[in-house]
Amino acid sequence: MNVIIIGAGIMGTTFATLAKELAPELDITILERLDGPGAGNSWVFNNAGTGHEANCELNYTPVDEEVISVEKAVKIHAQFNVAKQFWAYLIQKGAIKDPKSFINQTKHCTIVSEPSIQELKLRFKEMSAHHFFEQMRYSEDFDEIKSWIPYTMEERPRHEKMAATVIETGTDVNFGALTEQMARHAVDDLGVKIEYGTHVKRVHRSPAGSWLVETQNRGGDRQYKADVLFVGAGGGAFPILKKSHLPFARRFTGFPVGGRFLQAEITAEQAKQYRAKTYGKAKVGAPPMSVPHLDLRVSDGKYYLLFGPFASFKPVLERGRGFLDYLRSMRLHDIPSLLNVALEHFPLVKYLVSETFKGEKSMFEELDSFAPGMSKKFNWKAVEAGQRVQIIRDGDLQMGTEILVSSDKTYGTLLGASPGASVSPEVMLRCLEQLLPSIFTSEQAEKKKKEIFPEDNLEALAKNPDRYREIRDLVNERLGIKPSASQQD
Repeated sequence: MNVIIIGAGIMGTTFATLAKELAPELDITILERLDGPGAGNSWVFNNAGTGHEANCELNYTPVDEEVISVEKAVKIHAQFNVAKQFWAYLIQKGAIKDPKSFINQTKHCTIVSEPSIQELKLRFKEMSAHHFFEQMRYSEDFDEIKSWIPYTMEERPRHEKMAATVIETGTDVNFGALTEQMARHAVDDLGVKIEYGTHVKRVHRSPAGSWLVETQNRGGDRQYKADVLFVGAGGGAFPILKKSHLPFARRFTGFPVGGRFLQAEITAEQAKQYRAKTYGKAKVGAPPMSVPHLDLRVSDGKYYLLFGPFASFKPVLERGRGFLDYLRSMRLHDIPSLLNVALEHFPLVKYLVSETFKGEKSMFEELDSFAPGMSKKFNWKAVEAGQRVQIIRDGDLQMGTEILVSSDKTYGTLLGASPGASVSPEVMLRCLEQLLPSIFTSEQAEKKKKEIFPEDNLEALAKNPDRYREIRDLVNERLGIKPSASQQD
């Protein structure tokens, strides 16, 4: 079977690697617009690098009339556990030599002030009762919080009432480095072909039913034929979907959102003082994507602090592509959906426009509000992040991700952004199950799947504490994540 994948980011590369591990007989080619793998939104500074397992992100535990919902947090945590199983397998196999090349242990913290302290206390109570979050600690003590996240507390007045939670086994993930190593393994060891510098202009069905993929690169135009087509091209998936003429394509359009961060390079000694990702609470009326956070980042053995995000409205689907590409991706039936979103989510539109024109002075003021004195402590610079495209489905703005598969199981795509790369192995496994169900029918494939994923059933992980802890400890050891103090007691 001939499989074409569009996009050599974390999603497309994970899809290809998993598919070839489970079904070596597949003929897989990845077509990538850029000159290397993981160079788009997967690149280290095009995202926050948080190993999203819902430890510290308040937007994953919404509040409704003083009732905290932890269902989304539990699902995301289970998905990240499945992701870690896949990465641990690649390390055990030798496809990735050193886990520290892409994943590093980093405390995950949440910090709030009045009037959100009661919310955080309730969140801690509900979450720590579940075995996924049993290692979470809560404090309102200034000195204890400072010991966890000194840079956010050093110059903060002691009389300011704060509350925080911490989980010591969180992670910082360099998804660009991970993607590069997976791509190398896929090509060198699994026989996947990757064509870089290849722009996909359109896709359409041939009379025989296969997919024809029309591309352009430095050598000119070329056409590829695919029995099965998977599009994992980030924002670029939307125009390709529109050109596919599949019936469900009319239901979806894209709402692009850009972003910026403040970045500062720090020394290894300074990194030891602040080995954390600290999330706060979004301002009243601001969207979930605006949650401020101060993160330690590790890239190629160097250490950085990242603060943001500062959102922006840029009508482009991907960095490096222009406004005209976005216009060409639009259809007349998309206009009512965009107008509906603009009206129903006017505060979001207003927020994005105001953020777009925010200067460095205002960015530094927000940094000092989050962590007093930080703007003068390091040499900060503003950097552009990746370009996210949120889903508009049937006129409604969606904040998650969605797998779409054609009824004949020849076309699959992934739309949306969050939690994205962190859960890519679990999401791509589900995509494979829907798009290529035949590869799971053999005893050999099922055996291989069990070798890669000791437990991929999210409900089983959520409801069986002993099984979860067994797998957690196994994969954490392979990934170099040390047990917390509470686990060692």
